[in-house]
Amino acid sequence: MKAFLSLAVGCLISLSAWAQETVAVNTGDIVSPELKNQTVTFKLLAPNAKEVVVEADFFEKVKRQTSFGMMETPGQIPMVKGQDGVWTYTTSMPSPELHTYCFYVDGMRMLDPSNVYMIRDIATYTNYFLVDGELSQNYFVREVPHGTVSKVWYPSPTLGMERRRMTVYTPAGYEDSNKQYPVLYLLHGAGGDENAWSELGRAIQILDNLIAQGKAEPMIVVMPNGNGAQEAVPGEYPNSMYKPSFANPKTMEGSFEKAFPDIMKYVESHYRTINDKNHRAIAGLSMGGFHSLYISANNPDLFGYVGLFSAAINRQAKGENTYIYENLEAKLAKQFSNAPKLYFIGIGNTDFLFQDNVKYRELLDANGYKYEYMETDGGHEWRNWRKYLNHFVPELFK
Repeated sequence: MKAFLSLAVGCLISLSAWAQETVAVNTGDIVSPELKNQTVTFKLLAPNAKEVVVEADFFEKVKRQTSFGMMETPGQIPMVKGQDGVWTYTTSMPSPELHTYCFYVDGMRMLDPSNVYMIRDIATYTNYFLVDGELSQNYFVREVPHGTVSKVWYPSPTLGMERRRMTVYTPAGYEDSNKQYPVLYLLHGAGGDENAWSELGRAIQILDNLIAQGKAEPMIVVMPNGNGAQEAVPGEYPNSMYKPSFANPKTMEGSFEKAFPDIMKYVESHYRTINDKNHRAIAGLSMGGFHSLYISANNPDLFGYVGLFSAAINRQAKGENTYIYENLEAKLAKQFSNAPKLYFIGIGNTDFLFQDNVKYRELLDANGYKYEYMETDGGHEWRNWRKYLNHFVPELFK
């Protein structure tokens, strides 16, 4: 018994020493990024590296060939190696926002081992940090009442699935009252999933803060998985340990739009919702904007508020769901005959979908359909979509 105890204690000591050694080897006392005196400094211990480069979303953009064609992507800047083997780069504090970055060490991409704060966008992880200011004040966790975030499984017979998952936000106080609430259905873009808005979009912080400030009505927010062939985030349903992909089956060929009533049926039967047009909103980014456009156009009596954030517009689908995308002008005429209280369009002026949105607005203008338009700088990126959500939410359910 004594021998066993001695062995166990020895193992614990060894594990403790190994853990401490790992921390010391990977990060030591390095703080990265270090934000002070209106500067940000990136640091990486890499004594044997020949070249270290930092890539950040706020550096001057460069044009690179992507699957969408030529697009602006984050710039890269070489770091300087010190005698202690620590590479550094200091620059002026970027604008108030959630900023992402990574390193390239001798050409190999890597994350910052000194920064535990990471987010996943499709199949790519990046580190991030927050810069406080007027534009980003609602992206921070503040000392305010917090809503509840649930991962909810629901049946989708239209997709032939016994269970699919969505993220549902209920506002602070929901559990302690019998009050009924309006609902915002918030949809992600291509390659995203039911975690995208709550993690990349800072939707939870935006909602908590706006509601606490009295700028937004308390509401339920439903963030479903818009990939019709997925039950949930890859890795979180059976036999799904595969690499997340931008291009997923059953996304923009009508399956999701057709199955959307399954989501609404579950929400309205399991939550205390106000089930009329003036208390329902639908909005989304990119592919989610595309879904929002066609779901609302095909169901003109369901949504009093519609938000298109950098929305994909055009679709010429083939197959059994083609009817969803056909006769759009006639559907819009019906939708705007009893117009939504708010029809919002937001897009960046360098977005690759900008011209498609210009043409769509020309169609709305030609028919006298009223909408609110917000044009920002930048392209197809989360800093714009967070901005649109922060602007859109206070206008709902007034």
